[in-house]
Amino acid sequence: MFGIGMPELILILAIALIVIGPKKLPDLAKSLGRAMREFKKATHELKESIEIESEMSDVKKSFDDLNQDLRDTIDVSPESQADSPAKATPDNKKSSSGKAKKETESGTEESGNG
Repeated sequence: MFGIGMPELILILAIALIVIGPKKLPDLAKSLGRAMREFKKATHELKESIEIESEMSDVKKSFDDLNQDLRDTIDVSPESQADSPAKATPDNKKSSSGKAKKETESGTEESGNG
């Protein structure tokens, strides 16, 4: 792990036994184990929260793209509706251009037959 082999580990434990004492060493080891467990739990929760946040940002981006597509399709913003309420919507433009196209086609047919 940190390049600590068995001899180094035994030396560290012997020094800890001398400095801390045999009565407090098990309590210290238990506390250290709890601290490590809490640290792992906290890092796991942080990792999950970051993953959820990235997934949520992907979903938010998808909704923003969808919203922009709808706005482009409708092509009417709230400000333009307030300024000119009689402005034609894209559906009206399509139907009126369709009528004009039909009239043009029928007009060419009539002029060709007449």
